Amino acid sequence: MSDVKYFDVLVGYFRTSGFHQLSDHARLQMQERNIQPSWLTEILSAPDRLLPLADPHGNTHYLKQIPEFGDRWLRVIVNPTVEPQRVVTIFFDRRVK
Repeated sequence: MSDVKYFDVLVGYFRTSGFHQLSDHARLQMQERNIQPSWLTEILSAPDRLLPLADPHGNTHYLKQIPEFGDRWLRVIVNPTVEPQRVVTIFFDRRVK
């Protein structure tokens, strides 16, 4: 399955699952930063670190080390106060060791 097709399937899954929704910003960041949709599903289902209420907005931060991307840490910020929960942004965080 091509990355574009898989990305469309993933967005559809989030819209219908009731678990998470991708913001337009998160979707754009995934495309611009070459973040694989499978990495997003992995981090949301089995994060290496989970930081509830990690920022002043009450968001939850999910972190996972991605071996396929030089063991860099991927951070997904989720707003848990809306239904469905919304992925606000996603990026590789150089600050995490």
